[in-house]
Amino acid sequence: MIEVTRLRGAKIIINAELVECVEETPDTVITLTSGKKLVVSESGKEIVDLVIEYKRKIHNF
Repeated sequence: MIEVTRLRGAKIIINAELVECVEETPDTVITLTSGKKLVVSESGKEIVDLVIEYKRKIHNF
């Protein structure tokens, strides 16, 4: 699970395993495998870093 911030400041926790793609349009849009799209304030690189950190934690690297 990773924590991201919606544009209005609300924190939301999403399952990193369900992230299909991340686009910057210029807002950052996370598309989940379900097709749901979330607009967040973090950059694409920040999202990638959060997912990598999550994967390291669960795989103990």
